[in-house]
Amino acid sequence: MASRIEHRSTFSADVATTFEAVAGEAALRARLERIGGDDAELLEYVPAGDGVRYKLRQGISSDKLPSAVRTLHRGDLIVEREQTWKAAGAGYTGTATASVSGVPGEITAKTSLTGEGGQATLVNSGEVKVRIPFVGGKLEGVIAEQVTKLLEREAEFVVKWLAER
Repeated sequence: MASRIEHRSTFSADVATTFEAVAGEAALRARLERIGGDDAELLEYVPAGDGVRYKLRQGISSDKLPSAVRTLHRGDLIVEREQTWKAAGAGYTGTATASVSGVPGEITAKTSLTGEGGQATLVNSGEVKVRIPFVGGKLEGVIAEQVTKLLEREAEFVVKWLAER
């Protein structure tokens, strides 16, 4: 059984401006520097005519992990994320996948960025699956909670990025 991830953010900017703050190369590099954790890196950034694909690496120090995770995983966690975005009507849609070092499973999500009235809304809807007998479900819940917190921090970064522009 998987744990759900649902997150919605609204920004006071149009879709095009918000998309640059969410998925532009300069914004991604700045976001990783500010909130990416240990050894954060933009591994790949490939613009396409109607969108973009990128890969990120983020680190989570073991001392910042919940105790339930530390009992199952020794050391720091390395998270690799891949995001694709494509233009869709007046906004963008995409998919995201992530894997966590040493954890058998994956994180998958659908993303959308839409706008109305000078505001943009970013929606992430996904799930966490961990294939470890007996404790997988508990670990899924912890990871889903941590991913949601990360999405909240990323949304806060986008708000600040937009305010500085």
